[in-house]
Amino acid sequence: MANIIVLGAGMVGSAMAIDMAKKHQVTVSDRSDTVLQKIKQGNPDLTTIVLDVCDKQKLQECIRPFDLVICAVPGFLGYSTLKTIIETGKHVVDISFFPENSLDLHDLATEKDVTAIVDCGVAPGMDNIILGYYNEKYKLDFFECLVGGLPKAKKWPFCYKAPFSPVDVIEEYTRPARYVENGELIIREPLTDCEYVEFDGVGTLESFNSDGLRSIIHTMPHIPNMKEKTLRYPGHVEYVKVLKESGFFSEKMIELDDKMIKPLDFTCKILFDEWKLGDEEEELTVMRITVAGVDSNGDPVRIEYNLHDEYCAETRTSSMARTTGYTATAAANMFLDGLFEERGVFPPELVGRHEVCFNYILEYLKSRDIHYEKKTVK
Repeated sequence: MANIIVLGAGMVGSAMAIDMAKKHQVTVSDRSDTVLQKIKQGNPDLTTIVLDVCDKQKLQECIRPFDLVICAVPGFLGYSTLKTIIETGKHVVDISFFPENSLDLHDLATEKDVTAIVDCGVAPGMDNIILGYYNEKYKLDFFECLVGGLPKAKKWPFCYKAPFSPVDVIEEYTRPARYVENGELIIREPLTDCEYVEFDGVGTLESFNSDGLRSIIHTMPHIPNMKEKTLRYPGHVEYVKVLKESGFFSEKMIELDDKMIKPLDFTCKILFDEWKLGDEEEELTVMRITVAGVDSNGDPVRIEYNLHDEYCAETRTSSMARTTGYTATAAANMFLDGLFEERGVFPPELVGRHEVCFNYILEYLKSRDIHYEKKTVK
């Protein structure tokens, strides 16, 4: 039994803490005592601690007694928090979606004799793991990930609910999207190249460019075509584009009634209620991962993995929390079981390249009723 601390008690962080507590001693921290009391009520075995990760000294003091840190802080705090964890000499599994390049911390992690598994959610996360595994088996020339979290009930106009803060969703709509085409890095505006895609059990969804490739741009430069696109119900993109083009996502201060405000802050305040996912609101996660290339004989191969996961009424856990959080807890348990012992910063594709790690994570998810259905495409 290991001593674990989870930083962040939001929807995903709390799901990870509860899952890890099945085998380990778990403490969960958050800046909000109200949030911590809520998770404590249903899970008395968890220890809670109020902590603001922005206070570097207190963060270091807090995490020192623990064997492993699981980081689930908001994206804008992710890189600095991860750096502090590594500086403190603590192993870490991280799911915070930050814009900085985590590989910049590799030398620091090596120096501190730390293993840091980063971007370890559903996407980025499981798509990287699958890519890493098949990159070892075949000569790949194509990778695509289509992924989205969606409410089951479509409410006009956005037909969308967020399992996390609106500011993190808006970041996905404003951060330039990078993809690789014919060996060249392409940078496009997000919300572009919209296409309709059919998914069993859901119907027609629209896909658009988003900045989801992240580390694999650097770790898989030999693959000439790589792209990640986000999925939403048809119509969502058009409404978001209206807000974006009208300046509602701007961070430039404007004056309103003798006060200076950021339009983005105002927009997040409005969208918080509009996009807030209810505690027991049904939602789903869909993902399609495709890899293609040739085998050792030069014969073409194309493999597809499909995920369709829904809110779990029995545990009252959202699908996004399950698919994101349990990927991270699978990696955490895999590390604690001694299956991955390398030191440094490792995005999931560098973990999935090891067959024992790939199989462990898929089996772990299957044990929690999360199924990635594989098929070979002719």
